[in-house]
Amino acid sequence: MAVRPVVGRRIIEALLETELARGSDRRLVLVDARFDGSPADHEFTARIAGRPRRVRISPQDSVLGVADAWERERGDTTDGLLVVTGPVPAEQLGWDLKAQAVRRRTLTVDRAEIVKQLFGATDLDPRMYREGWLLDALLNAEPVDGWPRAGTVLTRDRAVRALVTARLGIGEAGADSFDLDTDVLLGWSRTTAGPARFAELPVAEQTGITQWFAQAVGPAAPTLLALVRDGRGEDAMALGALAAGVLASGSSDAAGFALGTVFGSALRSFDDLAPFAESVTWVLARWIGEGEDGGTQRQAARDRVLSVLDRADAIAVQTGLAASLGEDRLLPSGFRARLRTLAAGFEQLSPINSEAALRHLHDHHLAGFHEESTQAAAMAVRLVRWLAAPAPRAESVGRGVHSQLNSWGWADRAVSVLAEGDPEQDPVVGQAYSRLIGAARERREALDEEFGSRLAVWTRSAAQQMGGGALLIEDVMARFAAPLALENSRPLIIVLDGMSAAVAVQLGDELDRRVWTEVVPKGNADGAEASGTGAARQAAVSMLPSVTRVSRASLLSGAPVAGGQSTEDAGFAAFWKRRHRSAQLFHKGEYEGEAGHRLAPALLEALASDAVVGVVLNTVDDALDSGQQGARTRWQLSDITKLTDLLNAARDYGRPVLLVSDHGHVIDRTPPGQGPVVAPGVQSSRWRTGRPEAGELALVGPRVLENGGEIVAPWREDIRYTPRKAGYHGGASLAEVTVPVLALVPSTNLVPSGWTLLPGERIPPAWWRGTTDPVPDEAAAPAQSSKTRQKLQQQDGEGIFAMPGQETLGEQVVGTEQFKAQREFVRNGPGEKAVAAVVDALAEAGNKLSPGAVAAAAQSATGRSQRNPERFVTILERLLNIDGYPVIGLVEGGRTVELNKALLEQQFLGRKPPAAGGRP
Repeated sequence: MAVRPVVGRRIIEALLETELARGSDRRLVLVDARFDGSPADHEFTARIAGRPRRVRISPQDSVLGVADAWERERGDTTDGLLVVTGPVPAEQLGWDLKAQAVRRRTLTVDRAEIVKQLFGATDLDPRMYREGWLLDALLNAEPVDGWPRAGTVLTRDRAVRALVTARLGIGEAGADSFDLDTDVLLGWSRTTAGPARFAELPVAEQTGITQWFAQAVGPAAPTLLALVRDGRGEDAMALGALAAGVLASGSSDAAGFALGTVFGSALRSFDDLAPFAESVTWVLARWIGEGEDGGTQRQAARDRVLSVLDRADAIAVQTGLAASLGEDRLLPSGFRARLRTLAAGFEQLSPINSEAALRHLHDHHLAGFHEESTQAAAMAVRLVRWLAAPAPRAESVGRGVHSQLNSWGWADRAVSVLAEGDPEQDPVVGQAYSRLIGAARERREALDEEFGSRLAVWTRSAAQQMGGGALLIEDVMARFAAPLALENSRPLIIVLDGMSAAVAVQLGDELDRRVWTEVVPKGNADGAEASGTGAARQAAVSMLPSVTRVSRASLLSGAPVAGGQSTEDAGFAAFWKRRHRSAQLFHKGEYEGEAGHRLAPALLEALASDAVVGVVLNTVDDALDSGQQGARTRWQLSDITKLTDLLNAARDYGRPVLLVSDHGHVIDRTPPGQGPVVAPGVQSSRWRTGRPEAGELALVGPRVLENGGEIVAPWREDIRYTPRKAGYHGGASLAEVTVPVLALVPSTNLVPSGWTLLPGERIPPAWWRGTTDPVPDEAAAPAQSSKTRQKLQQQDGEGIFAMPGQETLGEQVVGTEQFKAQREFVRNGPGEKAVAAVVDALAEAGNKLSPGAVAAAAQSATGRSQRNPERFVTILERLLNIDGYPVIGLVEGGRTVELNKALLEQQFLGRKPPAAGGRP
């Protein structure tokens, strides 16, 4: 016996619309089907053949019942319809009853015909005739506004997409098509309404939709929908991430069994688990990428990712799988485990192991989400490199302050970051950082003690123009500011009171190298020259004690002098008057603009004039004096009041900038509750009169401008004579006595004669960069004669004079006929030596350098200054980019020069590019 179809109100309506479309006047409809509907569905009004009609449904299972139902209905004068459903065959009914029925027979329900009508189609995809679940679902799930028109043929894919939208809320109702992938399906699983509706669907419909999703989306769909069916859709992604971790760990069979238990009935076989885990990982990786970019949805993306992964970690703990995950690449617990592994290796002070562990940490998917923690870890590894190297020496005062700015101050910067603690607040990592800080402070203490002993001897005789190998703070104006003012240039001198070497290197890192080019004297000065380091930032020695009253006044006056603002104003004007230049100095309260203005009109007027302008910024010194518990350790340009505005104004007015301090400072890191040292003759936080005790020095001589030229100052950081503040100055430590000097030009046309560019790659010390490879040094090359360089190159088998077959890549390129042909089309192009040096420098640096470093490489090879790096790179592009192919060019907004090494070799040397998937 055939199974009688089950119909609901909507199928009845569609059947009536089909059968009565020609306006039949019969009111009895016999349907061979079983009606399934609520009491309210037994009587309703439907629009049929263009007009509303009352419909009453009467299920009957006998001839007598059918006759009785019609007898009661036929007297109705409202033109209503009686629909009788049931198993009574038409041949059992009398002719008088059949004569009243539509088509004079019992109607059968042709679901395919009804579906075609509902979609406005004339035919169906042949596969749909065999899929009763789909036809039934389409009949039962028709939206209030009806199904979207399908055209001539209703395809199976379009029908299921429409069903999925109506049933599950995936996609947009009425849309012809919509994007559907694993990302969409996984996102849907985390909602509430859609998964709940899927769980309520008939089993046949669940199975049919699952099979379609497996074809349309991929093999991850069945497992996902099985979890949704079990009411675990919200945890589906977390379970996928957990499965990915267990599968990647190669855990024991017991872990696999536990994982199968976690999935339960949703897991038909382990063969289904891998594609599901891979799909979840892929989607999470995409979400992580969205959370790492700077878009407006960044925080929402991060929250979405972490809600999934934190839940995965929680499930792992609940189910005993946490131990199997280890240092998983995706889960937050894996990041913490990798961070702990990194921290555990610090005790060995092994740079190789620490760098490997840091790379392992960076390889974690969430490293970008935990940016502060990752940066702190990188600082710790840098400190490991510094501590693993041979202990440095403060061989002289000049070399000491030079090394403080160019190396040891970078260590101070790393210590400052670690002193803030691990952002993840992991106690194990925090203890490791604390031990590193302790080791660094021990080394710093030894340096400060040695420097202090040399400072005490040096101070007795050091005087202006007789620095004994050191740059004096009172000579900074003559040695650095005055050259920037030659040839009608008008420098802006910014005195950042209290800026230490650690602060200076942080601020220098933030400078926009597309706008500002750092420059230094070619031969360098005093301590740098003595240390043989070539071109580098310069540092001066402060006046003593290292306080504002004596150091700032001496800096601005260009002579040893003590005093306040009036002394500074007079000394600044007198210094420049001797050089036949007018000058204006602005102190706190004089450069801030009124409401609606960032800078004071008087300052802007001075910047627009031919006067040399000086501005004193007290932000750092004020912060130290705030007395707050816990010092500020990181400084950005935006943290210094008006500094960014001043730099922008200097750029707009075409002024070079001299950024200089008057003294440095030490941070208060004494234990809570430790009070000041009780001593006689206290004059300030870090100096006094009397006789020195342990950790202190007696400083005597012409550079001591207080107490008649004789004071006592501590070389140890942890000695203070006054109540606790954020930090202190006035003592004899390297951090206090070192005065950073940074010279910046907005155009290379403003580089003073005898000065050279300082590329950003040259600034950090090698241990900070993690390499011992030298950066091209444009200052060291001129010290050798061309004959000497030629001889050395011949001996080493390198350079233009090398033997055949031993040429560098750059030398091979410039020796080709192709290069010589290109030279014919580029007027005033750089010489072969310069081009070869640039190619080699880029290749050695991983194919990327700043424009300044590229120009420095060319200058190192030729001795000729490249005053405009960007223009020089533009000429190189014309020379090397044959037919417009980008062999070399500016990227990252002009901040970086990039070499396409494979394309260079192909264009000039005829070498084939690497095969697909191969390594260049």
